[in-house]
Amino acid sequence: MNWRRGLYSLLWWAAMPLIRRYLKKRARKAPAYLQHWDERFGEARQPQATGAIWIHAVSVGETRAALPLIQALRQQWPDAPLLLTQMTPTGRDTARQLYPDAEVRYLPYDYPAAVRDFLACWQPRFGVLMETEIWPNLLHAAQQQGVPLFLANARLSEKSLRGYRRIQGLIAPALRSLTAIAAQSPQDADRLQQLGAVDPQVCGNTKYDFTPPAAMQTLAQAFRQRIGQRPVFICASTRDGEEALILQAWQQANAGNTLLVLVPRHPERFDAVATLAQDMGLAVQRRSDNAAIAADTSLWLGDSMGELFAYYGCADVAFVGGSLLPLGGQNLIEPASLGLPVLFGPSMFNFAQASELALEAGAAWQVADAAALAQQALGLLQDEARRQQMHSAALAFTAAHRGASQRIVQLLQAHLPA
Repeated sequence: MNWRRGLYSLLWWAAMPLIRRYLKKRARKAPAYLQHWDERFGEARQPQATGAIWIHAVSVGETRAALPLIQALRQQWPDAPLLLTQMTPTGRDTARQLYPDAEVRYLPYDYPAAVRDFLACWQPRFGVLMETEIWPNLLHAAQQQGVPLFLANARLSEKSLRGYRRIQGLIAPALRSLTAIAAQSPQDADRLQQLGAVDPQVCGNTKYDFTPPAAMQTLAQAFRQRIGQRPVFICASTRDGEEALILQAWQQANAGNTLLVLVPRHPERFDAVATLAQDMGLAVQRRSDNAAIAADTSLWLGDSMGELFAYYGCADVAFVGGSLLPLGGQNLIEPASLGLPVLFGPSMFNFAQASELALEAGAAWQVADAAALAQQALGLLQDEARRQQMHSAALAFTAAHRGASQRIVQLLQAHLPA
């Protein structure tokens, strides 16, 4: 073990008590953080079958993005078991919903013994790490045990590149140990290569390949029946601090009978957002009430998990959260794939290429702040011709960039034994 990875491992060992304390603190609002505790620390249960295709997707977005890739992998290897790992309870729940026949586990923290035992227990045929999951001890253990590991749908922002450069001596050997890398864009491939990756290939973004399950389309119709004929503006995957900005701007705008649908990204914040809106004097209903939307209700709170596509499906215009504050934005491809006109704020560095392409295609508008967001949304809701133009542009934009999942499978085939 070189000194950099040795120091990194020592830091993990020292951090373990703090991690346990952190999980207990998170569990006060989200009790699921205390479930399956043993898996996080490498005490894996015996698998139903070894030799699985292993996909690691850290949370909800990555788990959904993996769906078209997993479908393509299963076409190529139909008899292989499937193992899915996450790091968050919401990601784990999403995996169970989308892949009911897979084994779903937490990936242990990157402590040498934990990841070594995890790989020895599961003996995966090969592993696919979604997006930017660079764990030096995991990658080293996989190389030692002869498990091919791929980085797929890989992205690396300029901000992340600057951060990784500080520990390039640790990260570069980890990247070189990967069997192959499938990057989302030429810019991502270039930044990964600057860190030490060997010949990353540009395959595109699997998020363009995602098709909502039929159940979500049915649920969207049911939501629309509850709402009636009112215009609907959805603010989805909002982050802490954004809801207050949106609600203040919405109150100051002339929203008429437009229904605002607000879907916070993290479930532990549902109650706090509902209280915030009620304290501001808004008439609030919650999805969990399972009731028809009253005519005087101004805010419908999407307090459920795994139903984002149904919320999008009942809306007329969408805002993608995480973008009003400097958080990098969330997935704008999902609403665009349904033909929704998309709005987002000034911070989209996590989806830089997709946001630029959507703006160029006329599928999206970027706003400077919450006040501009409310004005632009209401303007679009009153302009059917403009909405139809953006609807067509959004469908064309997403259709033009599909095919990443098949390209990634071809890359895997080229680097795996026959």
